[in-house]
Amino acid sequence: MTATVSHTSRDRRRRRGANAEGESLSAAEAVHVAQRAAAPWPYAELNVARLRADGWRPVAIREVVLKVHQRCNLACDYCYVYTQADQSWRQRPAAMPDEIWRAAVERIGSHVRRHSAAGIRVVLHGGEPLLFGTDRLARLADELRAGMPRGATVEIGLQTNGILLDAPMLRVLCQRGISIGVSLDGGPAEHDRRRTTAAGRGSYAAAEAALDLLRRPEYRASYAGILCTVAPDTNPVACYEHVRAFEPPMIDFLLPHANWQHPPLPAGGDATLYGDWLVAVFDQWYDSADGTRIRLFESVIDLLLGGASRSEQVGLSPACIVVVESDGAIEQVDALKSAYQGACATGLDIRHHDLDAVFDDPGIVARQLGLGALSRTCLQCPVHRVCGAGHYAHRYDPATGFRNPSVYCQDLRRLIDHVRDRVVADIRQRTAASVP
Repeated sequence: MTATVSHTSRDRRRRRGANAEGESLSAAEAVHVAQRAAAPWPYAELNVARLRADGWRPVAIREVVLKVHQRCNLACDYCYVYTQADQSWRQRPAAMPDEIWRAAVERIGSHVRRHSAAGIRVVLHGGEPLLFGTDRLARLADELRAGMPRGATVEIGLQTNGILLDAPMLRVLCQRGISIGVSLDGGPAEHDRRRTTAAGRGSYAAAEAALDLLRRPEYRASYAGILCTVAPDTNPVACYEHVRAFEPPMIDFLLPHANWQHPPLPAGGDATLYGDWLVAVFDQWYDSADGTRIRLFESVIDLLLGGASRSEQVGLSPACIVVVESDGAIEQVDALKSAYQGACATGLDIRHHDLDAVFDDPGIVARQLGLGALSRTCLQCPVHRVCGAGHYAHRYDPATGFRNPSVYCQDLRRLIDHVRDRVVADIRQRTAASVP
């Protein structure tokens, strides 16, 4: 499904910033040249035209992330936007201008209409999206809904650190049908160690207050859940129980963004610290059977039983998501900012390009290929259809690009094997008990 494309003398001239006629490269061409150098697979080796000729067709975009505000009122020490490789936020407008989000609204509606989709999901993101302001968030939500074709729906979500979320703002967001997720990394000590202001003050109290608001009956319908980043030096069960106490509709446990050039901490050895942490949480969750939902664990179980994943962290489901930055740039998922400068770039602009234009970008296409995006090493693994090589951003190696196992390979194997063993034992026990 792939083809190697050799770099000609014209390619070498392009890397120097000129085409064969000596003219300056367009912004999009410059992006493509940089991407081929930084990530050979897929940018230099994946032949999208050949894929189409062989019958491959893209899956329509199902989720659009709008970066409505580039700045944040926290300085979390693991944030991929501000502390890792890509620093493009520095050159972008702090707040998304009206012309950009209105262009995005139009393109989103057009995409839904063109593909006759039942609907689409839009996530208001940052930075910290609440810095965009209540009035602008409300206007944006109203226009998103008005821009949908007849019969189609738009699900609007927002991920926040909770600092600015008070009752008046929440009331407006609820009226607009915006679902709200809050980031919480465990109890006060654990959370405040990683998620501080620039001055070093903790943010747990603000997150707790936001979650208490969302749990109120009048706001509960807008409570989407809690996002928690795994820290292997914390007590996994205590972290889970603390998060669970806020009664979230869904919990997302996320591995910190890392790759083969910048491996997760602590580095070295074959220890499965992250996998062990997740296994401990899984056992607590699985044994309690209290109705709490954890997306990663549910997805692993679904995949083991032959279903599909609803998590970017596992499985082979096509990724159908794009990001619109505050300057209008259409980009890949922003987790790729952890890989290298410009890793998310496509060279497209929401003011000038339809969303369908992303289906010519090898980076977008690669994430819809399923097995075709896996390395030989992954394909030889017995759990590759469940693991799916993990999160795409975690596969990056500057020597080869993104066709590698996850840097969390051993951790994922530890978790998947454990979940399989627990589920199989449970099924056998229940089957035996049902036999007269």
